[in-house]
Amino acid sequence: MKKPWIATALLASLAGCAQSPKPIDSTDSPEPNAGKPVVYQMFTRLFGNTETTNKPWGTLEENGVGKFADITDTALRELNALGATHIWYTGVPHHAVINDYTDYGISLDDPDVVKGRAGSPYAVKDYYNVNPDLADNPAQRLAEFEALIERTHDNGLKVIIDIVPNHVARDYDSISRPEGVDNLGARDDDSVTYARDNQFYYVVGERFRVPEPEGGYQPLGGDDHPLADGLFAENPAKWTGNGARAAQPDFNDWYETVKINYGVRPDGTYDFPRLPDDYAERSIQAHHAYWQEQDLPDSWYKMRDIAHYWLDKGVDGFRYDMAEMVPVEFWSFLNASIKVKYPDAFLLAEIYNPDAYRDYIHLGKMDYLYAKVDIYDTLKPIMRDEAGTDTLPPVRDALADIDQHMLLFLENHDEQRIAHPEFSGDAQKGKPAMVVSALWGRGPAMIYFGQEVGEDADEDAGFGKASRTTIFDYWGVPAHQRWMNDGAFDGGQLREEEAALREFYQRVLRLAREEPAADGQIMDLHDHQRQYSNRYTDELYTWARWSGSQRWLLVSHFGDQAATEVALKLPRELIAEWQLVPGQYTLRDRLDSDRTATLTVNEQGAGTVIHLEPLSSAVLELER
Repeated sequence: MKKPWIATALLASLAGCAQSPKPIDSTDSPEPNAGKPVVYQMFTRLFGNTETTNKPWGTLEENGVGKFADITDTALRELNALGATHIWYTGVPHHAVINDYTDYGISLDDPDVVKGRAGSPYAVKDYYNVNPDLADNPAQRLAEFEALIERTHDNGLKVIIDIVPNHVARDYDSISRPEGVDNLGARDDDSVTYARDNQFYYVVGERFRVPEPEGGYQPLGGDDHPLADGLFAENPAKWTGNGARAAQPDFNDWYETVKINYGVRPDGTYDFPRLPDDYAERSIQAHHAYWQEQDLPDSWYKMRDIAHYWLDKGVDGFRYDMAEMVPVEFWSFLNASIKVKYPDAFLLAEIYNPDAYRDYIHLGKMDYLYAKVDIYDTLKPIMRDEAGTDTLPPVRDALADIDQHMLLFLENHDEQRIAHPEFSGDAQKGKPAMVVSALWGRGPAMIYFGQEVGEDADEDAGFGKASRTTIFDYWGVPAHQRWMNDGAFDGGQLREEEAALREFYQRVLRLAREEPAADGQIMDLHDHQRQYSNRYTDELYTWARWSGSQRWLLVSHFGDQAATEVALKLPRELIAEWQLVPGQYTLRDRLDSDRTATLTVNEQGAGTVIHLEPLSSAVLELER
């Protein structure tokens, strides 16, 4: 049985209470979606797959594949009810795959330059169409995706897809490009390493050579294939996607891709105009006007046209892969062109260099950046019991000026599953961190499909290895499949602990999406508790949020060994900000509305004592 909340008067040595403030009016009710964006990352190929064979290196027929049509109205309604505002459909653009689609005019892809049997979604083969694996009828694959866009919108959700501007598949071949549009590289002068209007860089005079395999690797796990011969015809060789310049890249390079040239010379200098420094403070319209007067590398226009092609089809935004590997000026050019036409477009950059964060926001006009470095990288060791919560306030301080631009997550396709033993071995360890991730900052929250039911990714899938759900193979995702329940999407096969975990995620994500305080002002209270509150340890984390008449006191307990009872004290700055007068206030837990506590305010200060079970959190909303 859960221990009841304990209410008490708290005498704290705090000087200077609020000066004759008016009482709080707690009658305001939040509007739907009054909080922040909540992104649900769906690995589209895996989401609707009901096949449970899970044979390493299994074919599409053996292991199955999810289709656009499997993402039904029911599924989308359930994702809306979970708390999502946006679905990031990962792996939609047509990327290199091993399955034979020559009957549809698609050339065979070579296993020597494809990772996995299903292929990496970040080795795009045709930017003007979608992955044929995802269609019931590959000849109608684009129409089927357009129907999914409409279906997603009809269920109150917005659509995000990937744009991968830094690189494309080694065998890029856009058979679906509009009339008058050249294939990437079609007009390149491959007799030189670099030319401004070449799409690619070249290793002049050398043929491409397939990397030497490591660890006994064989394409397709050693299965026969007519093109699996250790050769791939590319003469001259192109630079590899991660910037490797050798004709034979290393096995650990992104050898399945080639790098796109944006006018960056091999010596690192730029063959395009630089933005004046004051453009960091200038409007989207000013950025757009600036680029209309410039002569720019051809690749800039080609990628702009690709992005607008998808926006014109109803896509609501993009997740830009490895954005920091493309010059910030290009992002100013592209994003300004998008925002003048689609001002509400959702533009998210994958970026890992904190020194470049502000340039990509202010000059590159990104809406949001990945908060991997530093927030995810700080939360992960806390979840793994390798660090305490004292590490969090410095991260918040360092990002305070761009907090609203940082998208927070605990899982995505690149990161380990929380429940895998290499991470924590226990999905419950993610619960206090999820409250922090979703309700700490002012930027969007994101979860990865299966996270909400504790998927542990505990099997090698072929090219994909355990701890990360494979992005390279055909596969079934067991915990997610139990929620999917053969297409009913009702959780009918979930284990008790999985169903409870999903209910928890739903409560947290709905708060993030629907409540104004989730997108309001923030005050970090951790250091104050560490200084003034007895029994408050670095297994706890406390902060406050408010907007309008809504006030929240939030606390997460990362300890997994024992319950704790802790006295929380409000600093005088917060007492003044919240306009608290002496008396008692009810604190109602928004994660469990049956539980309440009492905040006591008197001449000495304000505070409450609360009881927290291991790995639990409270979102205490102030009522008069």
